[in-house]
Order: sequence, then C-alpha cells, then structure tokens
Amino acid sequence: MSSFPAYRPRRTRRTPALRALVRETRLAVDQLILPLFVCPGQGVRRAVGSMPGVFQTSVDELVKDAREAYELGIPAVLLFGIPERKDETGSLSWHEHGVVQEGVRAIKGELPDLLVITDVCMCEYTSHGHCGVLHGVSVDNDRTLELLARQALSHARAGADIIAPSDMMDGRVATIRRVLDEEGFSEVPILAYAAKYASAFYGPFREAAESTPQFGDRRGYQMDPANSDEAVREVLLDIAEGADIVMVKPALSYLDVIRRVKEKTGYPVCAYHVSGEYAMIMAAGQLGWLDVERAMTEALLSIKRAGADMIITYWAREYARRQR
Repeated sequence: MSSFPAYRPRRTRRTPALRALVRETRLAVDQLILPLFVCPGQGVRRAVGSMPGVFQTSVDELVKDAREAYELGIPAVLLFGIPERKDETGSLSWHEHGVVQEGVRAIKGELPDLLVITDVCMCEYTSHGHCGVLHGVSVDNDRTLELLARQALSHARAGADIIAPSDMMDGRVATIRRVLDEEGFSEVPILAYAAKYASAFYGPFREAAESTPQFGDRRGYQMDPANSDEAVREVLLDIAEGADIVMVKPALSYLDVIRRVKEKTGYPVCAYHVSGEYAMIMAAGQLGWLDVERAMTEALLSIKRAGADMIITYWAREYARRQR
C-alpha cells in the first residue's frame, strides 16, 4: 500500500488552467475603487512624493484620470478635496463651487456611468487639520455633525452617487441620512468608514490631502488598533443609523476585522488599502526588494480572501492595465 494519502493537493496545482479551476478567491477590476485628489487651478498635476503614481490634480486633469479608470473597467472613483484656503470650521467643504463639488459635476458630465464616491470629512478643510470643529483642543462631536451633513448634502446636489463619511464622529451616519432624505436624496447610499483605526499607515495620504493635524493626533475619535470587538460595535451602530455599505480601514493590518465584520453583518464590506500599505510595497519595489506586481496583487487578494466585497486602492489602474 502506498504511504501517501489518497488526496494529493499538488494534482490541481500543475498548470495555470488547473490552478484557475480550483481558485477560491477572485480579484476582479470591477471590485476596485480608485482614490483621486482634486485641487484648485487649471492644468495642475502635482506628484505626491511618498506615493509613486499618485497626483494632486485640478478638475480638468481629474476628468482625464477618471476617464482612464472608466475605460479600464474600474467602476468607481473616490474623491478627496484640497481647498484653496482653510479656516477653523472648514467652510469650503460645503461650498457649492468647492473643488470636490466641481469635480463631481465635471466627471458626471463626461462619464455619467462612472460611480463617483465623495469622502465627507473636515480634516482637509480645517486650518487645524482635525476632522471637526474644535472646543478648546478637542473636537466637538455634536457641533461637527451639522457641518458634515451640509458637506454631504452639497456633494449629493453636485451629483455624487455615494456619500462616504470618514470623520468617525458619533451619530454622523444618522445625521447625514436624515438630511439627505429630507432634501430628496433618499436613494443616495452611504458608505460609512465604520471601523477606522488611528493608524500609522496614513502618513502618505496626509501629504496627498494636506491634512496633517497641526497639533495632537486623532486617537480621540479614531479607533485603537488593539480593539476588534469595538470594531464590530462601531459597524453595527452605523448599520443601525442607515449605512448601506461599511468600511474597515486600513486593510492589511486588519484582515481579522474584515472577516469578523463580514461574518457578523452580512453587509457589503469595503476595505481601504491605505496609502502607507501602498507606499511601502512601491518603495520596496523601487529598491529591488520586491516584485511590485506580485506583492501588490497578493496584498489585494488577501483583502478579498478576508471577506471584502470591494477594495479602495491606489493600485486600481495598474492592476486593471495588467489584466488586459
């Protein structure tokens, strides 16, 4: 008798066709969301030093990037705004002609079938860099809610397909949902940054969005990286308040949280493959330490395998190009 078991896993690994037939997790271009940064001006395309391949762009250049994404089969973009000026309350975040609002109109005018998601937060717009209005040196949660709702409503009026609040204020999903419904936007879904951690992996994003806090940090309102049960509670709260899709951010260091959220809720789960996770693979690739394509694809597959239905990633266009 053979000493080997009847089941030999290597039998289905011998060729690419066999491996494809038994593959459990599939990563597709139509599951990816591309983040884009829009700033004032005309013909502006500024490279973000810590994020190779990522740029701050004016609205006209933004439309070019959105068009490329659409033609590659990417179904959605996520917009972040860098305003012309900042103040204590982040008033340009809800201005009718703010950079995000103009970006939404321009993209939807040219590419009506491309989904436009807008990030709703104050940090890019406030002079102090925090995600809400201040009371002393702390963010005033309840005063911030009204401003977030104004920002979300301005995005919906501009034509945003999905509103994505990322501020982590308590009660913001319910407040935004109520205002959208009252103003006739009951069919606009909310993608809630439900479990957003106070992570070290946001550094390159803060360069791209010009949103570094001028003092302190955001640990008073973003989640402690040590907590997983709390993440489930946060997600369930946002669902109860009206969230249609929930997000875990970051992704790679929180794969266990993605899995728990998916299993606990059964809701559509989005994971944000954040700037630091992207930048460290790109940097290692530039130094010749990693095969960037294989490493990035493996990272995205791990996020899908954990249970994410969709992934926000700066690698979306490159991945899509490589699938052609």
